[in-house]
Amino acid sequence: MNRNLWLLAICQGLFLTNNVTFIAINGLVGLGIAPHGWMATLPVMGYVVGGALTTGLVARTQQRFGRRGSFQIGLAVALLSALLCCYAAVTKNFWLLCFATVVAGYYNANAGLYRFAAAELAAPAWREKAVSVVMAGGLIGAVAGPNLASATREAFAVPFAGAYVALAVVALLSMAVMCFIEFPPTLTRKQAMGGRPLREIMRQPVFIVAAASGALGYGVMNLLMASTPIAMQICSLPFSDAALVLEWHVIGMFAPGFFTGHLIRRFGALPVMGAGLLLNLGCIAVALSGVELHHFIVALCLLGVGWNFLFTGSTTLSLTAYTAEERDRAQGALNFCVFATLAVTSFASGVLVTTQGWRLLNLGSLVPVVLTGAALVWLARRQRALRPAAGSAG
Repeated sequence: MNRNLWLLAICQGLFLTNNVTFIAINGLVGLGIAPHGWMATLPVMGYVVGGALTTGLVARTQQRFGRRGSFQIGLAVALLSALLCCYAAVTKNFWLLCFATVVAGYYNANAGLYRFAAAELAAPAWREKAVSVVMAGGLIGAVAGPNLASATREAFAVPFAGAYVALAVVALLSMAVMCFIEFPPTLTRKQAMGGRPLREIMRQPVFIVAAASGALGYGVMNLLMASTPIAMQICSLPFSDAALVLEWHVIGMFAPGFFTGHLIRRFGALPVMGAGLLLNLGCIAVALSGVELHHFIVALCLLGVGWNFLFTGSTTLSLTAYTAEERDRAQGALNFCVFATLAVTSFASGVLVTTQGWRLLNLGSLVPVVLTGAALVWLARRQRALRPAAGSAG
């Protein structure tokens, strides 16, 4: 472990401060100014739609400006989009709020590569731990995000306008930290164009499962997390309770980062990802058992830990699917799968929770959980079948 990794972990934490605050307030701000209630989570959806639409652009800026230059561009976008969100909230312009969150999606897609950059800052034997530790930096967001939203809710006359201003300050702080991180040299254009075509990379079973499990695992987490503040408001629970639930959820997401890498090194990525799926099932079971505050806390905490195991495992698994020359296009494709799934679940969460209710929303989330489990079993069986063949060939 080195100084660059710890600084990148801080940037990850500040990135998650932005994300958690967006999740906590965008749906509620949208609910207050949207033409129709079912549109409430469109600003949340806009954030991930913007991420999906800009993954290709991010890949090109990473190639042209390197890790630090591209990350700083993303932070500049975060700063400007936060101020635009504030203006939209003050003027009660719902469609401007949606547009601002789409613009902010560029930052989302850019910072989504922090976990891959972490693997490049450590020796090959320690890549799992490097990814895990940088992911653990999200604990900053776990504490800062909900408390920032709660503390700045009434800072101005318009609810949550102060939170958007605070996020602009967070972006400035992250830009300052990023200045001190030394990343490996950027590949030349000729090097970056080498390697296999993207379609060949994506046809690999390990890539398919890494992309599917990362996207579906993130999708289930987002489906339930994005709808939680609205579900709790419908259940007449105060916003302070929703902030507490989100805080424990994000702690669950990132606290395991201090040991998930060790678990992957010892047991392998697939078993750890399987444990994440079991935790997702536990989350759904608790959520279906009641709608008191303790049900939301326990369910969302289990959901967070399950997401950590799935997403860290899928990220580690994906590192075996491409070479350094193929990095930018492979990582861009992986991020696109995640953000496209997040876009669907962000929209679905608002529609389902306001029209079908919290119970049916949880029952529906069983579908992607089962699909992810099937993908993990398929790859495990395939790898097991290949081992005897490799041994006999030797």
